[in-house]
This record gives sequence, structure tokens and C-alpha cells, in this order.
Amino acid sequence: MKIKNILIIVCVLGALLAIKFFLFPSHSSSKGGPQQNKGAANVVSAFVIKPEKLENNIYASGTILANEEAELKPEIAGKIVQLLLREGTSVTKGQLLVKINDADFQAQLKKLHLESDLSDKQLKRQQELLKINGISQEDFEVIQNKVNTIQTDMEYLQSQIAKTEIRAPFNGLVGLKNVSEGAYVTVGTVIATIQQINPVKIDFSIAERYSDVVKKGDKVTFTIEGNKKSFLGEVFAIEPKIEMTTRTLKVRAICPNNQGTIYPGAFARVQLSLNAINDAIMIPTEAIIPDLKGKKVYRIINGKAEFVKVETDLRTDAKVQITEGLAFGDTVITTGIMQLKPGSVVKITEIK
Repeated sequence: MKIKNILIIVCVLGALLAIKFFLFPSHSSSKGGPQQNKGAANVVSAFVIKPEKLENNIYASGTILANEEAELKPEIAGKIVQLLLREGTSVTKGQLLVKINDADFQAQLKKLHLESDLSDKQLKRQQELLKINGISQEDFEVIQNKVNTIQTDMEYLQSQIAKTEIRAPFNGLVGLKNVSEGAYVTVGTVIATIQQINPVKIDFSIAERYSDVVKKGDKVTFTIEGNKKSFLGEVFAIEPKIEMTTRTLKVRAICPNNQGTIYPGAFARVQLSLNAINDAIMIPTEAIIPDLKGKKVYRIINGKAEFVKVETDLRTDAKVQITEGLAFGDTVITTGIMQLKPGSVVKITEIK
């Protein structure tokens, strides 16, 4: 019985020693662990910088505009006696679209024509009398002024009659009408709109840092909602002022629209192609480390990682252009960055 108790005590002590060994290792053993791993290299992937061709493209959001657009509004109030426009049809410049009642003006003009004929006859008689000194020069000038006044009144009435007609200001398409024949309209009433949609304009804005590289004649490619086709246009005008609130420059391009499939007002995704850069310094996006003072990357020097401050510019889907801080032939770290610090020994497992 005594031997049995001794065996139980030995087993308990053995179990306690085992628990202490595994859960509470000795100070010397724990101290020796880091010393053994202190010189271990960090496993990373790297990228060697070499000259690359960079397509210098700018992406922006734009709006489609008609080449010409106008609202058809009367210059004078009255009843519409003729509404000659047909919705959605083409019209030519100068074509009569709307006629407003001008009966009162026509009556006044007819009256002035009669007065003018009578005054002309009187003027001729006065001229004959003046030659023989039958009347004074003053009497002759009175009748001559009357003739001129009537002529001026006739010209005024003709201009008022012209205001009762609305003609197409340019070749284009008439939109939906807002009134019907017989309706009474006032000055400013929008009867319909007319738009010239071949070609169309594309307005978009770019950052002010591109203001010195974009120029007239640059090609633009754009797409619109509901149409998978890409359209090609050309820059033809640039706003000579940078918008102060957004710090952007407004650019206008033009594009043929022979099929009439591009509608004004549509949203456009625009790609502006500038001069390509043949020897750009490009590195993978994942190599960039954001910093409060800018951007940094890890560069490998003599098997060790070092911080390098960089300046970036253009981007592609996977890479970013470096304008300062790196040179061709430099090797930058792309993976394993989180475990590094300046001076860390690195071991490259993959290089591109």
C-alpha cells in the first residue's frame, strides 16, 4: 500500500513537471529563441524597373450637346393661324414653321401704301411748282418730310409682320411641340425646340495639371449608355480659363453623328489620348506605401530594404508612373511589405 502511494506521488510530480516545461518554459530557452531567428531573411517578391511605353490617356465624364440648339419662341403675342412644323422631322434654314395672326398689321400697312401713293403724287406736283417758284422751299420740305415719315412707318410695320413668323434658324430636327394651331401665345412661350445633331459636341473637364498638354486636334474616344459602340471625336475648342471652384479645365470635342444614334444630353465616358511616353518608370501599384508626408516604396540595396520617397503621376489598371525617387534598374519590393522595416534583410523568392 505504501509502495502504491509512492507511485501515485511520483506520477503527480511528473505530470506537474511536464506542465511546467510546456506551459512555462525556462528563461534561458525563451531568450535563446529570438537570438536564433535574429538573422533570418524576410521573404519578399520584387520588381525590377525598366523603361516602359505609357499610353498617356485621361479619363473623364462628359455630356453630349447638340451642335446647334434653339427654342422656338414668338417675338410678339397673338393667335397661331398656321403651325407648319411636324414633330421629329427635319427642317431647313429659313423654312416657315409658325405663323401668328397679323391681320391688323396688314391693314395698317395697306393704309400706309395708299397714303404713300398720294404723298408721292403731291411731292411731284410740289417739285414742278418749286421750279417756277410757285411755292417756297419750306412748303416743299414739309411734303417731302411727310413722304419720308410714311416710308418709315411702312418699314416699322413690315418688321412687326416679320415678327409674326417663326422660321428655322438652321438645318435641324424639330422636337415635340407644346402648343396647337389656334392657341394664343405670348412673348417667350416655347412652341418647340430645334436641334442640329450631326455633328454633336462633347463637353468634359480635365484636371488643371493637364492644361499644358491638351491641345486642339487631340483625339477622344467615348461611350454612352445603352450603346456598346465606341465613338471617335476630336478636340476643337478649349476654355481659356480654369474653373476656380473645381480647378479643372473645360474641353469641347466634336464627333460625326451620321446615323443619329447619339442624343444630346446623354452621359459620356470620355478617354482623351495625349502623346505617349516611351520611357516611363512604372511600378506595380501594390509597391506604393501611403505616408502622411507623401508616398514611399521599399527599394532593395545590398540585400536590405530601404525606404525611398517617390512622386507619382499617371496610372494604369495595375501600375503607377514614378516621376521622382527611382531610376531604371532599381528593384522595389511588391509583397511582404508589412513585415519589413528599414534595414531588414530580404530574400527574393519571385522577381518580375
